[in-house]
Amino acid sequence: MIITLTHTDTSEIANALLKARSRLGSASGLVLTLVVAAEQRSYAKVYAAAQTAAREHPCRLVLVVKTSGKTDRLDADIHLAEDVPGEVIVLRLSGEVREHADSVVLPMLLPDSPVVMWWPTNPPESPGDDVLGQLADRRITDSANSADPIKALEVRAMHHSAGDTDLTWTRLTLWRALLTAALDQYPMRVLSATVVGPRNNAPADLMAAWLESRLKVRVTRKPSSGPGITSVVLETPGGDIVIAREDGKTASYAIPGQPRRTVALKRRDINELLTEELRRLDADDVYAAALATLLTREGRSMPKPEPVRKRREAGAIAAARVAKTGARAGSRKAARVAEALGRQDPPMHAHPHTHAAETA
Repeated sequence: MIITLTHTDTSEIANALLKARSRLGSASGLVLTLVVAAEQRSYAKVYAAAQTAAREHPCRLVLVVKTSGKTDRLDADIHLAEDVPGEVIVLRLSGEVREHADSVVLPMLLPDSPVVMWWPTNPPESPGDDVLGQLADRRITDSANSADPIKALEVRAMHHSAGDTDLTWTRLTLWRALLTAALDQYPMRVLSATVVGPRNNAPADLMAAWLESRLKVRVTRKPSSGPGITSVVLETPGGDIVIAREDGKTASYAIPGQPRRTVALKRRDINELLTEELRRLDADDVYAAALATLLTREGRSMPKPEPVRKRREAGAIAAARVAKTGARAGSRKAARVAEALGRQDPPMHAHPHTHAAETA
């Protein structure tokens, strides 16, 4: 089922969703809200990745698309039933409404459940300070989509706050698991380490930072032609532990005193990375330590963290939303923006009878 609403507001979207769910007779069972800042050019790819993740993590998927239209308006598509897992709300913001995405998204969030914000491309410099990022418990970026991935990762490190993560880190999961297993099987003191990968490969730099932060040894970074990280070598008194991958699919796994083995170590696509990232919704202290070491290796230091900002109250957002436009109170422009944004209702509930206070 697809419901299309044009020149709508948040109240109308909420009512349409509740009526559709009532007609279908479906229970919620949704575990989180995934908000995605989608761009027109990458919309199809982003939508497919989010859909794949939603099959493992039933969620309300809210895609926020800022159009190039100059008219102040809000359009929406609601997808329900068999064609999608969970619920999908596509919000298209035009004109001044683009500047108030938080006011539009806030009523769409499921109550009493985690909120994850994902920027597939062009993330804000400081995700935790972004108007949409402040609504989320977990914020996901992807430095690999930047023109300079390593510089982008350093920016993430400089502005890191609890709950931030980057898919560069997720790309290292299988490597980190293999290296941890190797040291479990061969628990010798590591003297030094070497990470080999293309010069402008952010995962390789982050891998080196992670090893240095955990092992407290010197880690050398060497270039290769790729694809991706091609090898990691841990030097021990009894010989080298070597994991080498040259084809981006399988790797050789060598531990002193044991025969060399071949293991699967493929380069994963965005669908798999996002699905994995949604399995963890708490702050990742190991990732934060790796980012701090990444900056140290570049001769920089991570600034002191600011106090964690709490979610802004719906009333405060509603009071400020028209003022942000610079429109005179009572002017025609202010009226258009207010009409497009709609009444600032409480977040839509997971089910009409979930909680007595959660009425539409």
